[in-house]
Amino acid sequence: MKDLHGGVTNCLLVQTKFSAYSFWNYREVCEMVGKKYPAAPLGLLTVAALLPQHWNFKLIDENVEPLLDEHLQNADLVCIGGMLPQQNSMLDLITRAHNLGCTVVVGGPDPTSQPDLYKDADFLVLGEGEITIPMFLNDLQKGIRSGKYVSPDRANMLEAVVPRYDLIRFTDYIMIGLQFIRGCPFNCEFCDVIELYGRIPRYKTNEQVILELQALYDLGYRGHIDMVDDNFIGNKKKVKDLLKEIITWTKARKYPFFFTTEASVNLADDDELLQLMREADFRYVFLGIETPDNDTLALNKKNQNVDKSIEDAVKKLLSYGMVSNGGYILGFDSDRPQIADQMINSIQESGICMAMIGLLYALPNTQLTRRLAAEDRLFHYHSKSVTDDDIDQMTSGLNFLTVTSRIEILKKYVKIIEAIFKPSNYYQRVIYTGLKANTAYKHKPDFKTWLIYMRSFLRVCKKAGFSKATAYYYWKMFFMVIFRNPKGIEPAINLAAMFIHFQKQKEYIVSVTNKMIAGIEHIGEEAFNEKMLGKM
Repeated sequence: MKDLHGGVTNCLLVQTKFSAYSFWNYREVCEMVGKKYPAAPLGLLTVAALLPQHWNFKLIDENVEPLLDEHLQNADLVCIGGMLPQQNSMLDLITRAHNLGCTVVVGGPDPTSQPDLYKDADFLVLGEGEITIPMFLNDLQKGIRSGKYVSPDRANMLEAVVPRYDLIRFTDYIMIGLQFIRGCPFNCEFCDVIELYGRIPRYKTNEQVILELQALYDLGYRGHIDMVDDNFIGNKKKVKDLLKEIITWTKARKYPFFFTTEASVNLADDDELLQLMREADFRYVFLGIETPDNDTLALNKKNQNVDKSIEDAVKKLLSYGMVSNGGYILGFDSDRPQIADQMINSIQESGICMAMIGLLYALPNTQLTRRLAAEDRLFHYHSKSVTDDDIDQMTSGLNFLTVTSRIEILKKYVKIIEAIFKPSNYYQRVIYTGLKANTAYKHKPDFKTWLIYMRSFLRVCKKAGFSKATAYYYWKMFFMVIFRNPKGIEPAINLAAMFIHFQKQKEYIVSVTNKMIAGIEHIGEEAFNEKMLGKM
């Protein structure tokens, strides 16, 4: 029996596929800039740094290259980790790896939330790897060949490791992730972040973050860094202190990076914080908006967004040079009959181009799931909790008995998706963004990268500017922005490029949703609900 712990162990880390129709999988746009996929697999890079460093590591991201049988055959251990949208691809890989005689280790958010689905893996290393990977390694050292490792403890972020960024090709990705915080101080009923990582935010030190930036810098990376925190501003004082350090560090190196992140709408309340983000060169912020209805926000404990004007917040961020993306959710018990129009109007009036509309999903172990189970409203699944049509929360949703007719919710969903991704409406928002964006970008691409950008611009012009569906809107947008606010042309072109992806995604989502509606209408909504509740 090979010594998998102390010997020369070949460890294969695999990032399994996301659907090509996922909101975040804008591969066609990536190809325009010479990339293969939006984001590098930060979780697996961190896992690699937590495992014994005398091991031989190879990372395969199936989103950028195929996983070959020879990769699996040469591996002593295969490590897989992922989220709910990767469930099917992870389960398929476990079977494939076992058929080739591999030992499989599985972890990450979805296995942690639904370990029973992954019981066929040899090792389940759940929760935060900083806690459970040492438990796994201890058993591995003893020669144990299977196990499940869980712990109620939270990782000490002051001891966090620098991810093994050297295991990827930077040229494959548009952005590289970096984490500052785990946990969120808020208490949204539907959110699983507080269940997975707790409500007490834990931070790396400023020095740790700078060390990771330096590691990327030393490896030759330049460009886009995404601060992957679920709410970057969970503690505004700590964030401000970090930003001051980043500004000093990045200014001394002539701004090698620019940044994006995710935050709650109350980011717009703090001008000092916004100015620091501007100086550090933050360009995009994903806002967890959820709904424009205040009563629904309060009922679902999204209190940080209550009485916050989405339109004013987005305009405020644009005045500091930051473009807002937004996440919305349809299907709350308290949604009003006019929610579809409310949501469409909110998106149009705020100018949010990259609007991600999801159907409410009761994620495992959340307050929402516990409440729905107590109310006998939670659907029962006998195997996988996602289907082949599910791509992310834009098609995986409403896994419970809805208060409003399910058919009506789905029809409203189709109405929203078709409206916001109608070319005239989308480009209206691009124009708004381009004219309002007060950009002051610090990071400047080198000559080679600039040439790639120019090639990408020409590709967007060809794809959007000579398409029957978008040509008029594209050139109208281009000339309005270039003459009235030329510093807004870069984000405007980027958003026009993203529409190429959204067009394709819209068609898929509408098709899948209409198929769902037809299926429910065929058997009747009451019969559908009884079946899904396990009462038939």
